[in-house]
Amino acid sequence: MISKTLKENSHNKKLDNINKSTPTINNVKRRSGAKIMANLILLLGSLGFIMLLAVINGSFGFVCAMGVTVFGAIGIAKIIGETITMSYGLIIGLIISCGVLRGILRYFEQYSNHYIAFKLLAVLRDKIFGALRVLCPAKLESKQKGNIIAMITSDIETLEVFYAHTISPICIAVLVSISVIIFVGIISSWYLAIVAVLGYTIIGIALPLVLSRKIKESGVKYREEFASFNGYFLDSIKGIKDIVFNNAGAERETEVNRRSVLLLSETKKMKHSITSATAITEFFVSLFIIITLVVGIVLVYCNILSIGKMIIGVVTVFSSFGPVIALSALPGNLTQTFASGDRVLNLLEEKPVVEEIKDGKSLEYEKLNVNDLSFSYDNNIEVLKDIKMSAEKGEIVGIIGESGSGKSTFLKLLLRFWQKEKGTIAYNGIDIDKINSENLLDFVTMVSQNTYLFNESIEYNLRIAKPTATYEELKNACEMASIHDFIMTLPEGYQTKVGSSGDNLSAGEKQRIGLARAFLKGSELILLDEPTSNVDSINEGIILKALKEQKNKKSIILVSHRESTMAVADRIYKVENGLMKEIKA
Repeated sequence: MISKTLKENSHNKKLDNINKSTPTINNVKRRSGAKIMANLILLLGSLGFIMLLAVINGSFGFVCAMGVTVFGAIGIAKIIGETITMSYGLIIGLIISCGVLRGILRYFEQYSNHYIAFKLLAVLRDKIFGALRVLCPAKLESKQKGNIIAMITSDIETLEVFYAHTISPICIAVLVSISVIIFVGIISSWYLAIVAVLGYTIIGIALPLVLSRKIKESGVKYREEFASFNGYFLDSIKGIKDIVFNNAGAERETEVNRRSVLLLSETKKMKHSITSATAITEFFVSLFIIITLVVGIVLVYCNILSIGKMIIGVVTVFSSFGPVIALSALPGNLTQTFASGDRVLNLLEEKPVVEEIKDGKSLEYEKLNVNDLSFSYDNNIEVLKDIKMSAEKGEIVGIIGESGSGKSTFLKLLLRFWQKEKGTIAYNGIDIDKINSENLLDFVTMVSQNTYLFNESIEYNLRIAKPTATYEELKNACEMASIHDFIMTLPEGYQTKVGSSGDNLSAGEKQRIGLARAFLKGSELILLDEPTSNVDSINEGIILKALKEQKNKKSIILVSHRESTMAVADRIYKVENGLMKEIKA
């Protein structure tokens, strides 16, 4: 128990160092709302043409919706004696036509908006997975998986509101408002048009700007709390067995409830802000409707405007507030959209610790030489310093050391998961920084302490290493990893599903499948990080025997704290206080 605690403390210390040295998603600067909108719009690309169609359809659609009431007002004006050249039959026909066209155009507007939204969501998810692949593993070691899952799911879904219900309404509001102002000014009165301008400006521009500032903070806090709760709850579900085994359910439940209450509090604050904003908007709409009616009556009273034209002008203004009301409602949606968009854009723009090398050299592995290698997770604490070691085909090189001494970090440096600070890591005399990243991962394979298995069959999880492998190759790899006999005892053999994260298997079984992957891939250099830590002595003997048989074809670097594991090593290095020295095998 003590050694486990020390190991966890050491691991946490390393993660703290990572956090200090590399900016995470949550530590980057926040953009302004305008910048987030601009960046999200730029992602439209070739879909901009469809967005244009959505705006055109939406604008004409709302004009048609207004046409129903406006032509009705024209009919009333004709009845009370206003000179109208259109016949009653034509007016009725136009009212019906506007109603039908409104439905058709609304359909195409919504279809276009949602087509763009869901098409872009697929593109964004693809971009996020691409970004995660580039950032992995260095920058992802310090990030909660629940946070990332929340980003891929809820944050991306939130952006659907922006693409389907934000861009188009803004454009529609501008076009419709301008059209109404011109129509009312020409057909009825420019006084009424001025009232409309004032109303549109306050309801569609001033209110959203003022209200968005008030609810922005609550929206951002809600998204952050939601992501944090997601991460903690996901960890709780994944670690449910350990929670039960350690009788820690009560403490975990208390913390889940505390976070739940906190999330509920932030939700209430956000909803209260949105509700208040809606109430204020409705008040101003009612106020400007009254003002428009009063101005119209005054104009008629002063003989500046006839009753018929006043009715047409006032009804037109009355029916035109829909688009600007939609604008005033945007701050509630945009607050969450901006928070989600900011997080997504931060991830897409985050720079990896190491850049992928595509124009370097390709080679077939023969030997490894490390000279004067130093590395630290920050500028103060050196994890490794002045490391010298070598490995050639046909030998097993062992590395031993206390937990947290830097053994695993050293293996990751050999794969260029982290960028070395000084010294050389040379394969066949070529520095690692000059070798194509894809080629490097072809001839080097690493088996970590914790093997991740997908919720698929055992065969699927093995074929990740070599998709074209034959059944005989799968069997041979599993026999070398001492897992074949166990697989054959399962009801469906190699087709058995391993469960989420391999939960249907023990830690030792998962570890041996990870070894089988490495054997199946057939890389010339295999890095093994505590490969037998979760297996018993019998299976360890089988695995070590397989390693010994394989060494004539490749190099094997074996990290372990077990003396029994080091029995197969031709040479042994010991890591202590960041230094590595060769000791007798």
